[in-house]
Amino acid sequence: MIMAEGTASLPIIFTSVADEITKAQVLVGNFASPNLDADANGLWGGVIILGNATISASNDAGNDVSEVQIEGIPTTDPNGLYGGSNDTDNSGMFKYVSIRHGGANIGSGNEINGLTLGGVGSGTTIENVEIIGNQDDGIEFFGGTVNVNNILVVNAGDDAVDTDQSWAGTLDNFIVICGSATDHALEIDGPEGTFLAGHTVMNGTIKGASEAELGDFRKSAIGNFNNLFFFNFPDPAIDTRGDLSLSSGSDVTFTDGDLVFASLEIDTTGMNSPALTTVFKNGTDAHATIVTTKTVGANKSNFANWTWSDQAGLLSDI
Repeated sequence: MIMAEGTASLPIIFTSVADEITKAQVLVGNFASPNLDADANGLWGGVIILGNATISASNDAGNDVSEVQIEGIPTTDPNGLYGGSNDTDNSGMFKYVSIRHGGANIGSGNEINGLTLGGVGSGTTIENVEIIGNQDDGIEFFGGTVNVNNILVVNAGDDAVDTDQSWAGTLDNFIVICGSATDHALEIDGPEGTFLAGHTVMNGTIKGASEAELGDFRKSAIGNFNNLFFFNFPDPAIDTRGDLSLSSGSDVTFTDGDLVFASLEIDTTGMNSPALTTVFKNGTDAHATIVTTKTVGANKSNFANWTWSDQAGLLSDI
């Protein structure tokens, strides 16, 4: 259990020893690093919260298991185990937190996310979290039932928001600002075992970058995705980037009604007037609209003043 309860005037900052930010700075309301850029990454690990809620996982033999080892932690360390049957499990309090410059790679395929949530239960409070410059994903969910609110991910080195193993909670009010190395703003995976559950991702504003994709829905993804606004993405007709696609069985869950989209908007300014079907693939265009003025998305006022991103002007066009 972690009890990390910052405030808007005194956020908790997880950062590298190389970061020269001081307590005195924070006390007077200056939350910017004095020596590290917002895209500096891989300087330490990250925050990993593990709980006892249900996950959808299987072992090498294909049999369902209720508990597995989290990525980023050596398999010999029992502290890396997560999952169980207590969906109301309480892993504590995590509020007004800024996580910076993490994502150290301890081995091939063993990178650490900015914030990793493995089997975290609904009794846990996670809200008002900023993740900046992580070498791997910004935030990744592995099963569990936790609900999170007011999440800001900037300059993720892989995916900004990644979901796996039938996470069954809600992500509400979030901002993604892709960086030059960001792969997918959203990477959504389905169950890995026979337990089937979906999550809700809603009220998000997502700013792209030159190499970024809107989203990749894979492994028979399940869930509801609504009120999402995208802008500043490359033209997929030219760059083969910048689209939202369904693959690996997610086209089936979409057709069956287990994967649901509603009120998707994109500003295509800067693109070469692409067809909506070129951006939103596999039939998802039926739930999308090209706009010049958004009507959906995040409320950025929840990130005002207490985030480095706001103080650095990164939210000015959100």
